[in-house]
Amino acid sequence: MKNKHRNKEDCQAVIQPVRDALDVLNGKWKLPIIIALTLGNKRFSEMAREIPGITDRMLSKELRELELNKLVTRTVYDAIPVVVEYSLTNYGDTLHNVIGELRKWGIKHRKLIMSKG
Repeated sequence: MKNKHRNKEDCQAVIQPVRDALDVLNGKWKLPIIIALTLGNKRFSEMAREIPGITDRMLSKELRELELNKLVTRTVYDAIPVVVEYSLTNYGDTLHNVIGELRKWGIKHRKLIMSKG
């Protein structure tokens, strides 16, 4: 990747898919929602409690977008009262390694920034 003789097309071939991924995962809340769901299926109220600072309105909006991008599925159970549960799709599970690498990088970055050096 550090080859200085790459051309514009090579650069675009890297930039475009990264930009596409970031467009799907953008914002403050999508990754925390996905992370919450990696720990198991959740009802709406469970996620709202587990993700500090998110409003019900924002959680609802983000879940809809994640559903549209096939990362999350919404299951409605015929019960009284109606039970709605959210889970990661198999496709959403493919983000596991990406999130793990972001976590590792974030830990290293925090240590670097917080160190007095």
